Amino acid sequence: MGSWKGRDILSIRDLSRADIEAVLKAAKDQVPVAEGKKVSRALEGKILATLFFEPSTRTRLSFESAMHRLGGRAIGFGTPEGTSVQKGETLADTVRMVESYSDAIVLRHPHEGAARLAAEFSSKPVVNAGDGAGQHPTQTLLDLYTIWSEKGAIEGQSVALVGDLKYGRTVHSLAYALAEFGASLTLVSPPGLEMPREIVDRVKQTGTPIATTHRLEDVVKGADVLYVTRIQKERFPDPQEYEKVAGTYRVDLALLRDAKKDLIVMHPLPRVTEIDPAVDATPHAKYFRQAFNGVPVRMALLEMVLGAGG
Repeated sequence: MGSWKGRDILSIRDLSRADIEAVLKAAKDQVPVAEGKKVSRALEGKILATLFFEPSTRTRLSFESAMHRLGGRAIGFGTPEGTSVQKGETLADTVRMVESYSDAIVLRHPHEGAARLAAEFSSKPVVNAGDGAGQHPTQTLLDLYTIWSEKGAIEGQSVALVGDLKYGRTVHSLAYALAEFGASLTLVSPPGLEMPREIVDRVKQTGTPIATTHRLEDVVKGADVLYVTRIQKERFPDPQEYEKVAGTYRVDLALLRDAKKDLIVMHPLPRVTEIDPAVDATPHAKYFRQAFNGVPVRMALLEMVLGAGG
């Protein structure tokens, strides 16, 4: 793991397939610790700073949980209110200050490119926990881990990405990664919320089979993985545009009647109306396990970049 020590994790595209496989394997070993069945002191004496300039529940708590499970500590803020950011402090100055209090920084920020900028100002490793509509690499890693652990492989899986494929950063990173791993993709979105052209083109360049449709019912029969996203009100410039597409898709028991027995339904959460709560009780539902998987995946990554024992 030598080459990981001190490394910034800014975009899934910075990681090779071998890198990703190393994280997935390390995450599997962390599961008993993440579940509290084993104890680890691998990061004892280390401090993680979590700087969340945008609201988050799962990502922030799972990073903090990951750090605590490894015997380390976490400091930081979950909203910029009440911090010096409100007084006009620049991101560069916040990062320079915080790196003197910690061993690694996790950053979520509303502006695309913020994490890369932070990494330029910090000598400590920076992990991007989501920047605007840009990258969210640890979400992609936990999504890949969920598919790998539930299905036994990523290669050869037929994955349908459903919902807001224009503004949803999780699906942008995931599409690249799934293409690298040899899955086939079907893109399901309302008109106007299609996957950006440059991402589709890049996926096609890898030779990955990719199909596009607006109708969810057309893809359920053949899918191995249904990855559902919420249509994100906060990313819409125009509220009326949001109202037009809100509630377009709903995964319910009727829709799943035609699904393969071992279809898994994933969602990065929070969900609004896209998945009927009745689906929770079916063996298809994997979104809460997916949310848990954020802990062992982030544990693996933190242990690697903080060079445990080094």
